[in-house]
Amino acid sequence: MTTLQLSSQFIKSTAIDLGFDFCGIAKSTFLNEDAKRLETWLNKGMQGKMHYMENHFDLRTDPSKLVPGAKSIITLLFNYFPEEKQNIDSPKISKYAYGEDYHLVIKDKLYNFFHRIKEKLGDINGRGFVDSAPVLERAWAQKSGLGWIGKNGNLINKNKGSFFFIASLIIDIELEYDEPLAKDYCGTCTSCIDNCPTEAILPNKVVDGSKCISYFTIELKDALIPDQMKNKFDNWFFGCDVCQDVCPWNRFAEANTEKRFEPISEILHFTSKDWEELSEEKFKIIFKDSPVKRTKFDGIKRNLNFIKP
Repeated sequence: MTTLQLSSQFIKSTAIDLGFDFCGIAKSTFLNEDAKRLETWLNKGMQGKMHYMENHFDLRTDPSKLVPGAKSIITLLFNYFPEEKQNIDSPKISKYAYGEDYHLVIKDKLYNFFHRIKEKLGDINGRGFVDSAPVLERAWAQKSGLGWIGKNGNLINKNKGSFFFIASLIIDIELEYDEPLAKDYCGTCTSCIDNCPTEAILPNKVVDGSKCISYFTIELKDALIPDQMKNKFDNWFFGCDVCQDVCPWNRFAEANTEKRFEPISEILHFTSKDWEELSEEKFKIIFKDSPVKRTKFDGIKRNLNFIKP
């Protein structure tokens, strides 16, 4: 085996040892087609009030702006599909937020991953990212053969569906690169488009972020949610999983085994009454390490009031 092959093999085996489900490697290049799509999306205002999406355009499309001399993009997938689900009649929370904040969990693993790579392969410069910097993770995941971009905008893996966190490590050494998946396996299926409660999923793999339930319940910081969205949230008050729940490929999803992603008991068992009676003090205690705290107490109360019949 060549040095590149041995290095790449070590990287992939290390990723699996640390609990990542999949690891792919792509050559660092300028994302020309993705840059055009992102520019069109922004020009149409589909980012809504997520103004951060308008910033650092060059960093999103050119890895060398984030890591000088970037040669390789390592993409890692980590399963978050839960074994247990919420009480069926309760206000709904997206599955990614059932346990501890994924930023904390995955960053710890990513730091360890990069440390092991440097110990084995020598003086390497690089940076790791977990949904916290201007990196087009799904584009790199597709380029490294880990799946395809579905009509709902999510990366879909043929073996285990789409309930994954995506992490990226940009480094300045060459490796053996994986081939992009040649085929889009969505085919003629339109389940995600047909079932989106707010019609946010458009043809040609375009998602209007300004109409997505996750946007309104997490990203939008306004005191009020627009009245025209009333009765369209299907009881979701933090995020939304409809487009993933109806995706046929998620019949292959398997429960994760990460202890830190075990669901918070209250998320599984709270009734509507429990949520209504939740105090700010208890909210801060229960959700101190949870993604749910991102919306803050006032945001949670706003969302709960909005989905009331």
